[in-house]
Formats: sequence, C-alpha cells, structure tokens
Amino acid sequence: MCGITGFCDFNKKLNREHLHKANEVLHHRGPDSGNVAFFETDKANIGLGHRRLSILDVSSAGNQPMYSDDENVVVILNGEVYNFKEIRQELITLGYSFHSDSDTEVIIKAYQQFGINSVNKFIGMFAYALYDKKEQVIYILRDRPGVKPLYYYYKNDCLLFASELKSIYAYPGFDKIINDKAVTLFFNYGYIRAPHTIFKDTYKVQPGHYIKIDLARKKVEDLKYWDVLDYYNKPKLKISEEDALNEMESLFTSAFQYRMVSDVPVGVFLSGGYDSSLVTAILQKNSTQKIKTFTIGFHEEKWNEAKDAKKIAAYLGTDHHEYYCSTKEAQEIFPELADIYDEPFGDSSGIPTTLVSRFARKHVTVSLSADGGDEIFAGYPRYDYIYKITNLFNKVPNFVLNSGKFVANTSLAVFPRLKKVHKARRIAEILNTYKTHGITDIYSRLFNYKEITELLPGFDSTIGLLDDIGPVNDENDFINKELLFDYRTYMVDDILTKVDRATMSVGLEGREPLLDHRIIELAAQLPSELKYNKGQKKYLLKKITHKYVPKELMDRPKAGFTFPMKEWLTTDLKKYLFEYINEEQLAKHNYINAKMAISIRDEFLAGAEKRETQMWLILMFQMWWNRWM
Repeated sequence: MCGITGFCDFNKKLNREHLHKANEVLHHRGPDSGNVAFFETDKANIGLGHRRLSILDVSSAGNQPMYSDDENVVVILNGEVYNFKEIRQELITLGYSFHSDSDTEVIIKAYQQFGINSVNKFIGMFAYALYDKKEQVIYILRDRPGVKPLYYYYKNDCLLFASELKSIYAYPGFDKIINDKAVTLFFNYGYIRAPHTIFKDTYKVQPGHYIKIDLARKKVEDLKYWDVLDYYNKPKLKISEEDALNEMESLFTSAFQYRMVSDVPVGVFLSGGYDSSLVTAILQKNSTQKIKTFTIGFHEEKWNEAKDAKKIAAYLGTDHHEYYCSTKEAQEIFPELADIYDEPFGDSSGIPTTLVSRFARKHVTVSLSADGGDEIFAGYPRYDYIYKITNLFNKVPNFVLNSGKFVANTSLAVFPRLKKVHKARRIAEILNTYKTHGITDIYSRLFNYKEITELLPGFDSTIGLLDDIGPVNDENDFINKELLFDYRTYMVDDILTKVDRATMSVGLEGREPLLDHRIIELAAQLPSELKYNKGQKKYLLKKITHKYVPKELMDRPKAGFTFPMKEWLTTDLKKYLFEYINEEQLAKHNYINAKMAISIRDEFLAGAEKRETQMWLILMFQMWWNRWM
C-alpha cells in the first residue's frame, strides 16, 4: 500500500519541484521511502511520484518509480497484485528475467508481454500509473471493485492525478471551483459518488476503468475494462444450494489466503459479526500460526461489540488483541476528520475505524477487513423494508396508490405535527415520488426533496444516486438490483473510502478479502434466494460461517460499527456545533441556508432524533470548508 501522484502537462509548466511537493503530501501513505521520476518530452512534461509502504520485497529493489529493463516503461503502484508469483512464473517461461521479488516488476513485464489487457490477469487491489515512452502513452488505472482510490483533474491541457485529493491540491494551477452536483450528492447520501468529486474538472477514476493519455494526439480517454453490471446481467446460474455453497467456500479460501501474502506482519479486524468471523475462521483453519485479531471496545455498553468478538476469537483460537478506548481518545480524532477525508465525507464510523487502525498498527503493518459482505450477500436491514414496499406497490392498483397519496398529503396539511414524524413524512414522500425517482433512491436520502431544495437554494437537485449505472436487465429481481446498486455506490464511495483513509492515515495497509473480483462474479450470477431467503439475509454466507463457528455464537442483532455520536455531540463535542454552524461561518460560502442549518442544529440539541445525521453532515461540510478552502 502506497501513495501515487503525477501529471501530464502539455503546457510544460510543471516541473520536478512541483512533483516532489505533491509527493510529500502523501507521506502518511508511504512512510518508508519516496521517489519521483520527471520527463521532459517535446509534447509534455511528465511526472510520476511514489511514496512507499514496504510490504512485498522490502529491500530497495522494490522501490518505485520502477523501470523496465530497457527503461521504456515506468510504473508507480499503490496496492498489491496477490497472484504475482503465478504470473511471474508464466513470464519466466516466456523468456523474462526478474531482478526483484516485487509485484510491481510483474506489472511492468506483464504489460510488455500482453499490453494494457494484462490487468485482466491480476487478482488484487491496485491503482497504478504506467508511462510507455515508446508508444507515447500514459495509463492511470483503478482495480475492479475500487478498493484503491485514484483521482484526476483535467483542465487547460494539464492532467493531474493522485491517490488522494490533497496531493492534487498541492499543484500550482489547480482551480478549487466547487462542483454543485457534488454538494447535492453529499447532503443527499452522505458521500460523493464516482465519478464526481467536490471540485469541477476533478474526477474519481471509476472502478474497473483506466484513463488513457495519448501524448501524440493530446487525447484523454476514460475506458472500461471490467464492470460488475455485466455479471449481474448474465443469465442466472442453475445451480443447487450445495454446489453454490461449495463453490463459494472454495473461492473464499483462495481469496482470503491470497490476502495473507506479505513480507511484513498481517492481522485481521474482528468485530464478531458474520463477515469478519468468517474471514478469521477460514484463515485460522488454514494457518499453522495463530492469526492476530484486533477489536476496539467502548465503555458505553450500547456501542460495545468487543465482548462478542472476544468470544469468537476464543473459540477460533486466535492471538486476540482488544483495546477499550476512552471517550477522550476517540474525541481527539474528531478535529482530524477533515484532514483525513479531504472532501466532504459523512460516515461517522470513520472515527472507530481510525481508532482500530491506530491500535492494529502497533502490532502489524497489514490488516484484513471484511467489507463487502452486506453488499454482495444482502446483509442490510433496509432490504427488508424496501422489499416489502416494492412488493406492495407492485400488487396494489394505481387508483389505490393515488388515493393513498391524496390521504397522506391531506393528513400532513391538516395535521402539521405529522411532518415531524419521520415515518409519516417518508410514506408521503415515497407515494409522491417513487415513480419518478425510485424507492431505492428515496430510501437512501438523508434529506428529502423538499428539505434539500430548502437547505441548498439554487442548487441542481436532479442528480440521483443511481444515475449512469446502466441498464439492469430482467435477469435480476429486486434483491439482485439492490445489491448491484449498493456495490456500485455505497460500498465504493462510502465504505472503501472510509477504510482506505483511516488505515492509511496511520501507515497501515488495509486489505479486503471479500472483494476479490472472483467472489462477486460468482455471487452476481446466483439467484437471489441464495442471498436473501424468505427474509433471511446473507443466507449463503451464514451457511458457510456456521461450518466454522457455532450458530449460537453468531445469532444476535446486526450492529453497525459506530460510536455514541448523540451523547458526545450534546456534551463534550457540543462546542463544535456552535463553532462551525453559525451565521458567520455559513456566510463564508453561502451554499447552505443558514437559518435551516441552525434550526437543524438546535432541533438536534433539543432531542430530535431525525436531525442527528443531517446535523452531522452540515458539521462535516463546515469543517471540510474551513480546512481546505
């Protein structure tokens, strides 16, 4: 895991000094070493910068930027190609020789042999830039699920790219012009989905895509090499439950063991839930050494999962480490959030994720997480609600729905107090807008349509969560569509962003074993009843888990990875609400309706539960603005 940055400047204004400065901004991602490569051609100035966290071949032979033997190809890599040894052996049989034990050298020589399509051979998480001097082309490429981040800015014949936006900010000439659509996305959903970013002319490279820069023609293209949609749109497999279970378990074993490939110590985040317990159980079964597991606990019992994780660790026989953080320690992270997440980011579980990363980093350099299980195997409680509403609407005649819409709207008009009842407002909104926007989008919104237009006056509120995903065919029922949508949006731009920034803020490599692309390629083609079976979520994944961990140890309500936000923000952290959400602070940009924002703050402090997340989003935007603008 590392940090990469660079540019292709057709104006030939950027130089090596600019590159060094932007590269140093990423020091936290790669504290072990940092190097750059700068090229002046007749077409452009080209820069490639790399900060290294040494994981594979920790010697200097693994340093980057790395060159091919003839020096025509240069690569910088963030991430890992786990199956590099198999590809390396194939290349050796084709006549190639190697000077390191690094996966980066395998990427170079695989490209020389197979071209950019060599990426299809790779199992891993990666974002890399490759400059081919002979062909006069640059590629910047992101892995299939989007585990590794990659941003780029393109304006006025200058392309900048980096692992984090803060590195792009460091280049002279970067225009910080707010993207109104991104602001709307943030307040609607709590994150900014790809390809958008908070700034205009600045984009996230989408998962399974690469940017090709043709130097001779001065042409920049966004090209796709993999899309999860293609697998959901394939005919569903006619497969027995037993065969599906065996095939998936075999893939789990392969994917999880690949994530243990490392020349430095590796551990696992263990929450005690199904996903992390499954990862830990399979790894421990196939290991002769005790797997190191890490859990943090809170002294507030309502938020504490440590006791459950400890029971799982004891049963599996891992080398378990738990740490109960104090309120003071958790609160110290709060002012750092805007720096760690360098565009507005609304997932409050970034705090405990950063805490457990700091704890794990004292013992290991690599830690496995278990993200993706909910989005692949249908784990979220909301699937129950949306499933019931969708089935109801499909069965009820239109005239009945129209009558329900009339009753709901009339009730809200006649009884204004109902507007403060979350369920009443949500039912009315769904009845009014589900045909236009879709129930999934409505249910995902943290502000309803009326609220968002009032909060962000004059902003374009038409952009939706599911725009640009592409047509989903009739091979997919409701559940499979929901899983596709979550995999393409929430998982990538919320969950994976959170984990990457939290782990890398302390120089810890976070790996995602459930996001091996072979797992989703199989799961997408399975009928939905193997994932969501008569209301039972994660059906197949739970069946496999129960082979390793007794059901009685696992059966308990699903808990999110979060912290006592309300308790802290109404006591110790209350000062921040008044420091950032006031007329003077809000007037600095005038994007947010100050009267409404202050009203949301005061309603939250008065005990309005529905305002908690909305207030948090306003606070996070304000803290980001003050840090970066």
